[in-house]
Amino acid sequence: MPNSLEIKHIAGTAVPIEGNDIDTDRIIPARFLKEITFENMGNYLFHDERVTQDGQKTTHPLNLPKFKNATIMIVGNNFGCGSSREHAAQAVKRYGITAIIGESYSEIFSGNCKNIGVPTLIVSPSIQKDLTKMATTFPDTPIHIDLETLTLTTSGNTYPLQLSPEWQTAFLNGTWNAIETLKANTDLIRQKDMELPY
Repeated sequence: MPNSLEIKHIAGTAVPIEGNDIDTDRIIPARFLKEITFENMGNYLFHDERVTQDGQKTTHPLNLPKFKNATIMIVGNNFGCGSSREHAAQAVKRYGITAIIGESYSEIFSGNCKNIGVPTLIVSPSIQKDLTKMATTFPDTPIHIDLETLTLTTSGNTYPLQLSPEWQTAFLNGTWNAIETLKANTDLIRQKDMELPY
């Protein structure tokens, strides 16, 4: 029986977030961390870059109508650096992003994303540049990500993706969510507990 948490294929259009070393303070400003749930985090994604101090919307890509339906984010180098707040990953997912394509990521941010089912996939700088140009010029272009073959296909072109074997297996098997994996194995955990001598 298939695991409902399996992630093998991701499809959508992309929004490019240009720039390197975009840190978690920019992804989710610190003042929004005081909320006790992650429910509204998607509303605050890049808030201070999308809204001026007097409440006006900027020309940030997430504000542009042509990217309003995008579910894949294209980023640069060292995305998600800075503090280790998991709210940054939650903001990305709750905004509606299902995968991130970039040159590199902060290890902690990348892990936080993967733990909630958002693959952080790596491409070469030249491919990142091509995808950014494509998404900027033709924002409605469909993108298909295949986690089984680690390839991205768009406009008749196929590009290689990088993802560690451990995380690839976790997404394909649906074991990326540690909490759900524990819940699914409650009986085995209880059995092991009874076997322990202490």
